[in-house]
Amino acid sequence: MASLDEAIPGSIRDLPASAIREVANAGIGRTDLIPLWFGEGDLATPEFVRSAAIRSLEAGETFYEPNRGIAELRAALGVYLTGLYGRTFRAAHVTVTGSGLNGLMIAAQTVLEPGAHVVATVPVWPNLIAIPTILRARITPVPLEPHEAAWRLDLDRLIDACTPGTRLLLINTPSNPTGWMMDEAEIRTVLDFARARGIWVIADEVYARIVYDRAVAPSFLSLMEEDDRLIVVNSFSKSWCMTGWRLGWLTAPPALGPTFEKLMEFNTSCAPRFVQHGGLAALARGEGFIHEIRQRYGRSRDLMIERLGASNRITLPVPEAAFYGFFKVQGIEDGIAFAKRLVAEAGVGLAPGEAFGEQSRGWLRLCYATSPALLDRALDRLQEHLD
Repeated sequence: MASLDEAIPGSIRDLPASAIREVANAGIGRTDLIPLWFGEGDLATPEFVRSAAIRSLEAGETFYEPNRGIAELRAALGVYLTGLYGRTFRAAHVTVTGSGLNGLMIAAQTVLEPGAHVVATVPVWPNLIAIPTILRARITPVPLEPHEAAWRLDLDRLIDACTPGTRLLLINTPSNPTGWMMDEAEIRTVLDFARARGIWVIADEVYARIVYDRAVAPSFLSLMEEDDRLIVVNSFSKSWCMTGWRLGWLTAPPALGPTFEKLMEFNTSCAPRFVQHGGLAALARGEGFIHEIRQRYGRSRDLMIERLGASNRITLPVPEAAFYGFFKVQGIEDGIAFAKRLVAEAGVGLAPGEAFGEQSRGWLRLCYATSPALLDRALDRLQEHLD
């Protein structure tokens, strides 16, 4: 009889463990560590969001809710999206999910079956690429290209990677870990191609509001039609510092609503009402907070670019959005080993590039969503270690 390990399906058994967690585990117990490895800032959720959830809890709102979210939040998200993209979105376009990650899984379950062919831009957050793997799809990665000024996507290469049997284009824009984002012309080209070929597009736009020269990143939603095979995933985590709340949403043609409702029922059933009331408060009062954190992150980004850019050993394409620096240190080929040494010898925690795909071996991701003063200390330690 096969062992328990051998009895697990290979698509699950062979999933790689998180390289970010592997490095983070090396720093357990250190009190002098500056952790910049995870994708979250150092600010707590704003008080007005916390208070709204507390009021809901104190009112005893702790029961099951509609699969696709409470009506008030879905309607508020429709208004929010209409204001951002200048097109009309209604509650029927919106499904509330128990995190952006849950939304990505629901979206992928909607369109994928075993053996389906997926084309995905990389490097990318490992959880995103793991989802089609779990669903036993086949993935063709298309790497972004690092240039001194910024990362770039070769659209011809992306299109050429699609075959007559391609089912899905999976795109993260703005990107974790690179900070790259598609422009309007690129989005139109990809969407027109997908429409002509009958290919689904799932766009992870969780970092849509973490941009530095505009109010919102270019989005597939600005071009979405009611019959498009398009699902856009978003989250409250990054824009309102709500990572631990696990609240996200899907925006898609209303015809997909009944499918999302079924899949929500069979995955998590629903997001808690008190969490959704936190989301309502974020939408109602959170624009000022978004403006503040963008300014704060922008100062930290400028500091990171100045400090890392001064080293002739470091290659750092400038991030256009999100809150990461993804860089290469000359002579470093094993990012995991280097990141562990950095924890042990310098007390700085970075994410190894290997977490985001083999094409990123030796690269490192630094989350700069922290105060400039703390980031400056971390960069001092990194520079001393390199010296």
